[in-house]
Amino acid sequence: MDKQTAIEEAAREVLAHGGPDCLTDPKQVTRAVKRAYDLGATEDDITAEMRRQRGV
Repeated sequence: MDKQTAIEEAAREVLAHGGPDCLTDPKQVTRAVKRAYDLGATEDDITAEMRRQRGV
């Protein structure tokens, strides 16, 4: 997995999780974000991708 793919996955997982409603397993989100960080992503990278995926 490359950095951009990991960022896209992390953003998708965070958005699917639904915030405080916890619609998915939080461990799934944590693993995806950790993979992105391990590949050099930053919080800003993931946030920007979340905005892109939401169309904002």
